[in-house]
Order: sequence, then structure tokens, then C-alpha cells
Amino acid sequence: MLLVVKAGGRALEQNMERILDSIAWAVQEGHKVVFVHGGGDLVTEYSKKMGVEPKIMMSASGVRFRYTDEEELEVFVMVLAGLLNKRIVAGLEKRGVKALGVSGVDAGMIRAERKKHVIVIDPETGRKRLLPGGYTGKIRSVDANAMTRLLDAGFTLVVAPLALGTEGEMLNVDGDQAAAEIAKALRADKLILLTDVDGLLIDGKLVESLTPDEARALLEKIGPGMNRKVMMAVEALEAGVGEVVIGSGLRENPIRELLEGAPATRLARG
Repeated sequence: MLLVVKAGGRALEQNMERILDSIAWAVQEGHKVVFVHGGGDLVTEYSKKMGVEPKIMMSASGVRFRYTDEEELEVFVMVLAGLLNKRIVAGLEKRGVKALGVSGVDAGMIRAERKKHVIVIDPETGRKRLLPGGYTGKIRSVDANAMTRLLDAGFTLVVAPLALGTEGEMLNVDGDQAAAEIAKALRADKLILLTDVDGLLIDGKLVESLTPDEARALLEKIGPGMNRKVMMAVEALEAGVGEVVIGSGLRENPIRELLEGAPATRLARG
């Protein structure tokens, strides 16, 4: 089975060792794994150490995002593609996994179009503002052939969510989108999004299963962060991914438990 697994920075920070144990379990069970990692909190930590204040904004569509200017991009590359990516690779190698750490920039495996402008909501006035796009990109393509060759060669891929822009520039891309686009390109059997909660909660209750149409109907009720995951899940399903699971990465063996039916939000075509 081909699994694309994405863990957000908070899940990794709180449960790194068990998540790596879980990836190693999946590989030992014969699954091919592409692991996409976040790391926003670690980037924030190093940004502040370097005197670069993070800029967290809300888009006009209600999605919370990090505005990436040139200084911030440099920190992203250093921390995500460098320190954190190699820390994960080292941890997997320690567990006997043949791991290869890459970013989407490497071999142009993920290509994105730089956003010319972004529309944000001013937190003080509540009005919309137009800002230069910075160094954030929207993914346009994934080189499935390159990734497939590496997977077939026995590598577990550890992917930092950075992409190559149309003008050869490095761009920060959303980790959930990166995972979904990789899953779509590879026609993954499952896309597993590990977060720090059990899944999608509506009025405090876990939504255990959704079809794409049901998910779309709920989008306005879903808070920032989770709504992006649900949107990406729907797109992945409609592009041929077998199933999307949004669940907790804080479990003892998160991948195994979610594959075996632990409480989570599961999205599948109706």
C-alpha cells in the first residue's frame, strides 16, 4: 500500500519519536511511505532568534496563513529543508529505514506558481487589504515519476514543503496542499493527515465519516486550519486517492492505529 502521511509541526513537536516509530512500522509492514512534515512552530522559534518576526494573517476566504517575505523564506529553508528534515531522516535511519530527505525544490519535484497578490483581512478594521504575494506559492505540478523511482528503489521519502517557482525561485507552500498534491500525483491508497486532535470536530463532536459533498457543505462551519485540511482532502479524493484520514498524531502508533480504525475523520467517495 502506498501511504502519503503528513504531520503538522505541533504533532511532531509533541510526539516525534512515536511518529517516527510508526513510520518505521509501516515500512516494515511493506508499505511505501512519503512523509511530508510541517514545522511552523520551529520556524517561528528560529525566526525570533534571528530577529525576524513571523506574520500570521487571515485570508479573505477565512484561511489562516503565514505571510512569507524574503527574510522569512530564508528561515523556512534553513529550518524545514535543513534542521528538521535531516533530524527526521536521522531518526528514521536509526530505526533501520532507508530514508531520503528532500524538499520540493530538489529536482523540481514540486513546482509552484508564486502568488502575485494576496487578499487579507485587516485584524484591526476587519476590511480586506491587498498585499504583494511574497514568497508563497500555489502548487501546480508534482513529478510523480521521480518520486516513484525513489520509492521503487526502496527509499522512504521525507519531504519539506518547499517548491520551485516558475522563475527558479524557492517558495514556501502549504504542507497540507503539498501532501494532497503528492497523494494525487502518486494515486496513493491513503492520505493520512496527522494533527493534534482526533479529527474534524463540529460542536465538540467528532465527525467520523464524510463524502466530498458532505465535506463541502460543512466548510463554512469549520475553523481556520482544519478547513484547509478538509478542502485538500476533498480534492485528493476526487483526483483518485483511495481514502483520506484526518486523525491524531499523538497516539502510541498513530499510523497503525488509524489504519486499524481508531477514531478519526475518514473521507471517501460516496
